[in-house]
Amino acid sequence: MKIVLTEFVTLDGVSQGPGSPTEDTSDDFTRGGWLVPYLDEVFVRRTSDWLGLADGLLLGRRTYEAFARDWPQITDPNDPFTERMNSLPKYVVTNTLAEGGWHPTTLLRGDPIHTVGELKGQPGRELQIHGSARLGKALLAAGLVDTLRLVVAPTVAGSGRRLLDQPGASVGLRLVHHEATAKGLLLLEYEHVGTAPVGEYQGATTFDQSPRHDPATA
Repeated sequence: MKIVLTEFVTLDGVSQGPGSPTEDTSDDFTRGGWLVPYLDEVFVRRTSDWLGLADGLLLGRRTYEAFARDWPQITDPNDPFTERMNSLPKYVVTNTLAEGGWHPTTLLRGDPIHTVGELKGQPGRELQIHGSARLGKALLAAGLVDTLRLVVAPTVAGSGRRLLDQPGASVGLRLVHHEATAKGLLLLEYEHVGTAPVGEYQGATTFDQSPRHDPATA
């Protein structure tokens, strides 16, 4: 299976509490709900399409417990996410959770790099990480993430946990899809291509080798 990391982030990289002021108040975070003002039909359609590609959800303990608490309580039959979220297999990376009551759930014990690596080798389409930023960036640094999908909100939170805020291995990404919504969300999809390339700027010809048009010869 491909491992796909899907995250909602602010312009300053905060991924904590996008959906509600009370969603995640850990570390005294009080600025949750920053994504909600920008939601529209394009966002719902695209993220629903993404979820439709999943054959399983890969979650950390904290995100799993929050999802297990909230998703089974959503009863709107027209909600495009609820049935998929509740029915998909869940794989939880944890050494502390005793059991998983949000069925079907499998607990992954031990070293997450090893256990997730084994799971990645199984047949299937996408194993999607939603939330679980600590798990996601650890797997990204380890080279296990194949695709990174970001929904970037046009806001600066100013505080909160950031998606990629810790030192680690460099990661090269190739943009394969981009889209902007009318309300200003950027929907970005990247493919992992290995170590991030580097270079040295030596003038415009470093990146622009196209022939120049001389009006005098037209």
